[in-house]
Amino acid sequence: MTDTSTDMKVTAASNIEVDTEALNASIKEFAGLYGDYYCKAIHKIHDNTSVLPVTFNLWAAVLGPLWSASRAVWGMFWTFLILEVIAWVQIGRGLWGNPGADMAERAARQRDRATELLQRAQDATEQADIDRFTKLAGNIQSAADRSLAQADAGQAEAVTIMVTGFALLIVFKLIQGFLANQIYEKQYSKWRIDPEATESGRSLRNTISGAVLTGVIGPLVIYKFTVNSSLALLDSFPEQRVSELILGEGNGTLFSRVASSMEDRIDGTADAGGDFFDGIVAGVRAVLDALTLALEGSPWPVVMLVICVTAWRAAGPRVAIFTAAALAYIALLGYWEVTMETVALVGASVTLCVAMGIPLGIWFGKSHRAYRIAEPVLDLMQTLPAFVYLIPIIAFFGTGNPPGILATIIFGMPPVIRLTALGMRGVPESIKEAAVAFGASRAQLLKDVEIPLALPSIMAGVNQTILMCLSMVVIISLIGGGGLGKEILEALQYAAKGPGLLGGFAILFVAMVIDRIVQGAFRQDEKR
Repeated sequence: MTDTSTDMKVTAASNIEVDTEALNASIKEFAGLYGDYYCKAIHKIHDNTSVLPVTFNLWAAVLGPLWSASRAVWGMFWTFLILEVIAWVQIGRGLWGNPGADMAERAARQRDRATELLQRAQDATEQADIDRFTKLAGNIQSAADRSLAQADAGQAEAVTIMVTGFALLIVFKLIQGFLANQIYEKQYSKWRIDPEATESGRSLRNTISGAVLTGVIGPLVIYKFTVNSSLALLDSFPEQRVSELILGEGNGTLFSRVASSMEDRIDGTADAGGDFFDGIVAGVRAVLDALTLALEGSPWPVVMLVICVTAWRAAGPRVAIFTAAALAYIALLGYWEVTMETVALVGASVTLCVAMGIPLGIWFGKSHRAYRIAEPVLDLMQTLPAFVYLIPIIAFFGTGNPPGILATIIFGMPPVIRLTALGMRGVPESIKEAAVAFGASRAQLLKDVEIPLALPSIMAGVNQTILMCLSMVVIISLIGGGGLGKEILEALQYAAKGPGLLGGFAILFVAMVIDRIVQGAFRQDEKR
């Protein structure tokens, strides 16, 4: 056996010393002021093998959130600012607050009511009225005595509340002292990985920011929860006064002025572009009428058979059986016609979403600049509540099914755009370069390489769009849309629990059938 001991390298103590010096220099660069202290603290933390903290930062305990702000440990700042404010609220309630004030006010009101009833008893002429008012006054006086006793008891608890507040404050201070170096060491680790994105040292700007935040938030919250006669300014925003300062007295409020201006502009735009908006409605109506004719005009056995065969071919026999059962439920309960109207609405919405969304997604996937410009618009389309954009839809396009489809498009188009763009950006550059090297044109590259490779993401976007469009069927019934959404809306209006649940199950089955068919078709394409 060969002796390998001569091949082993022994690390010299000088090398360890160099590493320690480099680490100390890094810690001092990160910590800035009091670098030697943080070197010792971080070394202790690195050598510690238990879960319990081994260091205590006195300044973090004394200064509290101000220390966290000065060192840019903002998560710790906000956490302990809230906790310390809670403790100071308890101290304030005990020192100058009046814990029994509410019950004392209640007792005063009850006494006034009892006095009023006694006066009515004196003024009464009938003995029955005298006895009734006297009895009521006695009951209310007893309630007032109980309220007053509770007020006295609450006031007696002031010392307990104050002591509890001081105890909480001390506990929070100790926790900050024990955790400060631990948390600061984690920030140091992040700084070593990404020094550009992680703040270091003690910053005068952060210290001032922390002091201002503490000086504003703390006193206002403490005053609001401890002083009985709170300022009205802290209870509600002085919107009327601000409006008078800006617009002048007697000229209304900012809300009324801005709302009137917006309404005038919308009405003017609707009048000026009436032909344009009517053309859009006509185009949407044409797509909807074609689908409605195919689904409602055809004999129901034919439609049911085509749907079941499509489910069989796309997703297999299990989905076909489930589809047949769902359609039987819809037909037997009398929802066939309104369900076909719903499917036509969803089909028209999805057709228009896909026809516009996939080309836009391809463009955004190829142009990062275009996507950055469009991203805020897509965020607005997805996050703006549907009830809000129903208002301009009604103003520009009226009511009924076509405007409902336009509202559904706004809500349902972003997923197919985003996922198409994501799929296009996910196509490997090496594959595109190879296709170009073999002489593929831009059109061939798009048709034969990029779209097939991005197809899983595109189909996922289409599926999400279908389900989001279907989720709008109840909402568009508010502006005159038909289908199952109208049935649900009527059930809500008349509190008809049975019809509402049955209609809801019909919408559920339609969603499940569409989802299973689309997912099944997608899985079969993947297998091929």
